[in-house]
Amino acid sequence: MSLVNRTTRSGRPDAAGANLLAVRSHNTALVLDLLRTAGADGISRLELAARTGLTPQAVSKITARLREEGLAAEAGRRASTGGKPATVLRLVPEAGHAIGLQLDRDELRAVLVDLDGTVVGERQGGLDLGAGAKAVLGAAAALVGELREEIPGEALGVGVAAPGPLDHVHGVLHRVTGFPEWDGFPLRDALAERLGVPVVVDKDSNAAALGLAVGGEGGSFAYLHLGTGLGAGLVIGDSVHRGARTGAGEFGHQVIQLDGPPCHCGNRGCIEALCLAAVDRADPEEAARVLGAGAANLAALLDIDLVLLGGRTIAAAPETFVRGVADVLDARARREGSLGTTVPVRLAPGSDRRVAEGAAQLLLAPLFGRADG
Repeated sequence: MSLVNRTTRSGRPDAAGANLLAVRSHNTALVLDLLRTAGADGISRLELAARTGLTPQAVSKITARLREEGLAAEAGRRASTGGKPATVLRLVPEAGHAIGLQLDRDELRAVLVDLDGTVVGERQGGLDLGAGAKAVLGAAAALVGELREEIPGEALGVGVAAPGPLDHVHGVLHRVTGFPEWDGFPLRDALAERLGVPVVVDKDSNAAALGLAVGGEGGSFAYLHLGTGLGAGLVIGDSVHRGARTGAGEFGHQVIQLDGPPCHCGNRGCIEALCLAAVDRADPEEAARVLGAGAANLAALLDIDLVLLGGRTIAAAPETFVRGVADVLDARARREGSLGTTVPVRLAPGSDRRVAEGAAQLLLAPLFGRADG
């Protein structure tokens, strides 16, 4: 792997162009993650050895290679208990970048993030998912292309968050609700061929859940995303749960009213159909109550620690949705008596670009040792 040092217009050396996928050995990922979490203060080689369980010699070899490639740099010296002061190292965030792309039914959002996950560029645009593959791929490529022009080297790749259901392993869309023509479309391969960089595809709710987990949300939680559709990202034991066929989290299409209104998926009385119908009637309280019923089922089934809410529809009436969902969960806990424990409900942290940032983590997370990226 080579990393070319370039010079910016300001005259400062700028590291770019690394094939970061090549550094994803287990031990290197451990070291990179500790460098990342140490921040600007850095961490010494002896501390790296102690926290990874690697020998000092192994750590020295790994950090030497990371410094050579421009991924790590000295962050000064730190007084030690004996002998000469220890040199501390830090991650070089600008040494590589990833692009996260949220492909929604009616809009596109793309972010450019550095190795530390910091957003350093952003673009938005309108989209009609029903306009066909050629138009959608063209719009996505244009948005990504604008962000790629902001970095001197090549991006690590593009993570794409799309409406489900889809096959995360092969990057193939299934019957996107309301757009059955996308069933079987190889989105990952089509975009990779168009862009010339690696592409990873996952559901929008999974991408957001991954971003939340990487950002510090621990334990087991459900992220419920209500926007143009409704889905769930499930984190069980600190890892995104996708299921044996990557179909877990199709939360919006559980039926809770057998004779309910028809849903685009072909069933009747789905949570998504009931929620969106209430939203269309300008009745967010009813939408929150329906969402709460689904959240209560999910909490009882998986015994999760937390429910997080996000998406543009939630953002339009956040207090109403948090209160409404929490009320349903509280009522179920009271009915269960001593066996019942109320599951807390709150807004997911972050901004409205949460899904796009999570999409970028589909590429960055494995670099730092998270296998669920």
